[in-house]
Amino acid sequence: CSSLTLLPNELGNFISLTTYSINMYLNLKPLPNELRNFISLTTFEIIKYSSLILFLNELGNFTSLTTFSINRYLNLILLPNVLDNLISLTTFEIINLTLFPNELGNLTSLTILNINGCSSLTSLPNELDNLIFLTNFDISWCSYLTSLPNKLDNFTSLTTLNLGRCSSLISLSNELNNLTSLTTLNIKERSSLISLPNKMDNLTSLTTFDIKRCSILISFLNKNINIS
Repeated sequence: CSSLTLLPNELGNFISLTTYSINMYLNLKPLPNELRNFISLTTFEIIKYSSLILFLNELGNFTSLTTFSINRYLNLILLPNVLDNLISLTTFEIINLTLFPNELGNLTSLTILNINGCSSLTSLPNELDNLIFLTNFDISWCSYLTSLPNKLDNFTSLTTLNLGRCSSLISLSNELNNLTSLTTLNIKERSSLISLPNKMDNLTSLTTFDIKRCSILISFLNKNINIS
């Protein structure tokens, strides 16, 4: 349906709809206002849709959302201030965002946070420290990001951390050593990385550690890592 330009207003009658996905509808006009009736929606996924921002203003009505994903929306700079209402959200994935919403820190049920490819993003809000139930955190390809959350050791449930291709991160916090549940750590192709944390000996659950193509990595200060 690549030539689809308009959705019927009657779509708003499907008030029991739980999954809404738009993929590659480049010619689709702004979504009808009737879609705000989707109060049972749990999954919202958009890939390559040029009129997205008009719909996002209604996002706060979908208080049952657990999964929110936006991929390849090239003109998205920031999200509307509606995230506070999405208290059930467990998965948040967004590509190419420029300004990161502070409100995301209020979504304390989040377990998956994927913001890879946000190439203009320079920092993360301190409010992310509140996301203590995160299990998967992906900030790969954020090439201008210079620092990680202040209290990285709050993420005690984290099992996967992907920092690959974050070319402006030159070091990793020693708090990384407190992520005792971590099984996968990816820091490959970090061209500016010059050192690893002094201690990583608490990462006893680590099964995958990818440091390929870290061309100027000059210091691996403590090699007592138990990788089984």
